[in-house]
Amino acid sequence: MKVAIYSRGLDFEQENPLLLLLEELTRYDTTVLIFHQLLSQFTLPRHLHEKMTPFMTSDDLDEQIDCLISIGGDGTLLDTVALVRNKNIPILGINFGRLGFLASISKDELASAVDSLINHTYLIDKRSLMHLDSNEPLFGDTPFALNEFAIHKRDISPMVKIHTYLNGEFLNTYWADGLIVSTPTGSTGYNMSCNGPIMFPDSACMVITPVAPHNLNVRSIIVPDSNVISFEVESRADQFICALDARREIVNKNIQLAVKKEKFGVNLIRLNENSFLSTLRTKLTWGLDKRN
Repeated sequence: MKVAIYSRGLDFEQENPLLLLLEELTRYDTTVLIFHQLLSQFTLPRHLHEKMTPFMTSDDLDEQIDCLISIGGDGTLLDTVALVRNKNIPILGINFGRLGFLASISKDELASAVDSLINHTYLIDKRSLMHLDSNEPLFGDTPFALNEFAIHKRDISPMVKIHTYLNGEFLNTYWADGLIVSTPTGSTGYNMSCNGPIMFPDSACMVITPVAPHNLNVRSIIVPDSNVISFEVESRADQFICALDARREIVNKNIQLAVKKEKFGVNLIRLNENSFLSTLRTKLTWGLDKRN
């Protein structure tokens, strides 16, 4: 088996869980590729260090890798999506962060997670991605997102007017601080914090949610993911923020933007007991009533 491990960086008190993970993997004679910054951060025992192969970029990963393990929080898992791209490598998220909605496997489940990997006793959740088109190059060779695309005013700039179209037909003009277009996966993130609806991961749709709209009668709207959603932005400021997941760029207000479903998706590994509904209840305290 061939496994890659990625992390943005770990605190030193998290060294022991990392060593436990590496010990478990090497116990099964697994070939391990590890992100070079993570390898240089800790002094691994010689018997482990000799079995590690460092990697630096997405180009060092190939489709023969059985799994990419993301160690950190949900932001780290979003980084791994940009690493995997269209290579169809399944991603296993281990939560070393706080909430861990996407990276839902805890440090206490390391041994059982490795056992599930080795014995292939896990489930694959297929998640759709969102693709951004623009008349200027944005986000390099990773113009896609797992969670959301967002338009947002800069800092103390006044609100923006976002003219929005579905397949070229006018939908609405949003007077707001910004606008979110979320995938079903991202519906539990920024979208939810702006009172957008939660969608099941296999809903095959996108949700458009305004950020702090200046209208009482503007609400989220769910559209099929077969639509192309395009935007024209008016602003008193010359620039605004354009974001894909945790990445952002400052763009000029005359830019042309459109989002649609990406041609490829991403595969997230889930242990059998961690369903979407159970994660809603445990991570977001869905339906929690302290009276019961």
